[in-house]
Amino acid sequence: MKIISAAFLMISAAMSSWAELPASEIERLQQDLTPLGAERAGNGKAIPAWTGGLPQNKGPWESGFHLDPYAGEQALFRIEASNLEAHKAQLTAGQRQLLMRFPDMYLNVYPSHRSASYPDYVYEAIRTNAATAKLLPYGSGVTGAVMSSPFPIPANGLEVLWNHTLRFRGQTVSYEAVSSLITASGQRMDTLREYNYYFKYSESGLQPSALDNKVFLLTRETLAPAHQAGSLTLVHETLDQMRSPRKSWIYTPGARRLRRTPDLAHDTPDVNSQSLRTIDQVDMYNGAPDYYDWTLIGKQEIYIPYNAYPVHQGNLRLDDILQKHHLNPALLRYELHRVWVIEATLRVGFSHRYSKRRYYLDEDSWSIVYAEEYDHHGLLVQVTEGHLINYYDLQMMMTTLEVTYDFPSGRYYVEGLDNERERSFRFFDTGLSENDFSTNAVRRQAKR
Repeated sequence: MKIISAAFLMISAAMSSWAELPASEIERLQQDLTPLGAERAGNGKAIPAWTGGLPQNKGPWESGFHLDPYAGEQALFRIEASNLEAHKAQLTAGQRQLLMRFPDMYLNVYPSHRSASYPDYVYEAIRTNAATAKLLPYGSGVTGAVMSSPFPIPANGLEVLWNHTLRFRGQTVSYEAVSSLITASGQRMDTLREYNYYFKYSESGLQPSALDNKVFLLTRETLAPAHQAGSLTLVHETLDQMRSPRKSWIYTPGARRLRRTPDLAHDTPDVNSQSLRTIDQVDMYNGAPDYYDWTLIGKQEIYIPYNAYPVHQGNLRLDDILQKHHLNPALLRYELHRVWVIEATLRVGFSHRYSKRRYYLDEDSWSIVYAEEYDHHGLLVQVTEGHLINYYDLQMMMTTLEVTYDFPSGRYYVEGLDNERERSFRFFDTGLSENDFSTNAVRRQAKR
C-alpha cells in the first residue's frame, strides 16, 4: 500500500483535539485542511483541490432524484482484468479480486470531483467538536460532540471509525428502497421496505449533555413481498454502547406484538440478506467497536465509487442495474480520491464471523466507501462498495447504493435501490419527530 501525507499523519497522531494546540497552529491547519479535516490541496495530478464542493440546490424536488452535475463527461479509461497490473497501486485487494473473478467486470474511471459539501452549521459543529470531543474508555463511544464527525484530526483508528459512525446524515430521512439478493445462477430475491430515521445526534441546537445517549432512531417496515409485508423493526441506536447497548424491537403481523430483540448486533446474520452479511455490515459498519482492535494504517489514493448519479435515477429499471454476478458496470462511476485506511483485528476472547476487516473512508466525508472482510483462515471473503453522491438539496454525502460481493458463494447483495419508486430520499418534508419512534407509537403504526 502506498501511504501518503506522512507529515500530515504525524500531526494527526500527536493530538486528539484543537484544544491541545496553540491558536497559531489551529489557524495554519484551517488553511491546510477542509472543515471536515481533509487536505485542501490536490495531488498535483488527477485529484483536484477542494474548493467548497457542490452548492446547495433545494429544488424543485418532485421526485427527489438528483440530476447528474457531471452528465456530459466521458470516462477517461477503463480498468479490467487485462490491464489490472498497470493500476494495481490505486486498487484495493477487494477490487482486484472482483476484477479477476469476473472478466466482464470493469471500472470506468472519470475525472475526479471533490463534490462533498455540507451546511455551514455542520462545519461550525465540527470545529466545536474538535475542541471538546473525546473517546470514552475502551472506545465504546464519544463524549463532547454533536451533529457530525467528532475528530477532524484523528489520532487513531477508533477516532476514524467514529467519524464514519457519527457523520452528518441530516436530521430526519424517509425513503423507500429495494434490497436484492442475487444468487450465483442469477436468480433475484427483492424486498421493498420503507425507512424512517430521526438523527437525535444531529438535532439542531442540541448540546452534548442533552443527547440522552441516542445517536438515531429508526423504523423499517417491509412492504413487499406480500408474505413478509407488515413486519417492522424499531431501533434506538446508542452512543455509549457499553453503558447501554443498542435497543431494538421487531413486530411480526402473525404475532401482532412488538417484542424486544437483544441480539441485533455484531455478527448476528442480517436476515434481509439471506445471512450473506452480518448486522454490523449495514451502513458499511455500524454498532459497538469493542470486538476488534482498530489500527490506523494511513492514507492512500485509490479509485472509489463516487458521484454515482448515473445509477441514482428514477427512470432506471432494476433489470438495468442488476446483472448476474455484479452491478452493471456501465452505470457505475469511479474517481481517484484520497482515503483514510483503518484495519480491525478480532480481539482475543471474542467470536465473530470475520477475523480481520479493512475499511477505506473518503477523506472529504468520512464515509466508508470500501469494506473488506477476512475469514479465520486469512482469506478475503467479501468486499462491499458504498456508491456515494452529494444529496445537494441538503448538501450531504451519503451512499445511494451499497453492494456486498461474497466470493465463496458467488452471490451478491444490494441495498438502497430506490429506482422505479415515485420519489427518492426525503429530507425536508418527512413530518417525523422523535415521538414517532417510541414503542407505543410504533405499536399503533404496526396494528393499523
